[in-house]
Amino acid sequence: MTFPLKYAFIASGIALLLSACASDYTFKSNLDSKAINDYFKVGDVTLYEGSDQPKGTFETLGLVEGETCQETKQDAPPQMAVARTNARRAAADMGANGFVVKSCFMITEADNSCFSRALCVGQAIKTPTEK
Repeated sequence: MTFPLKYAFIASGIALLLSACASDYTFKSNLDSKAINDYFKVGDVTLYEGSDQPKGTFETLGLVEGETCQETKQDAPPQMAVARTNARRAAADMGANGFVVKSCFMITEADNSCFSRALCVGQAIKTPTEK
């Protein structure tokens, strides 16, 4: 009994995959696990903007802001989304699980540190967590 060439390739591919799964691989990284957690903590903060506002009761923890800067004319322009993300990170640092945007705007006048900047200001809030 002979196998067609197509089945021989499939069988050898499966054998290769199975042998790769049996190997003992280790992964090493130069990334700090604490830095990874810091980076992803923004995902735990819900963004409330425009008509999407928090429902029910919540505690206001304080005012936070986020900004992004275009340092020179040759750099990429500042992005409002980055400013909002930075504000959410500041809210997470306060222990908040929500960020209510009050105002986001662009500042196009250059100063000593930025050619232009995006800035978002709002409230860090704590809403009840569902169980």
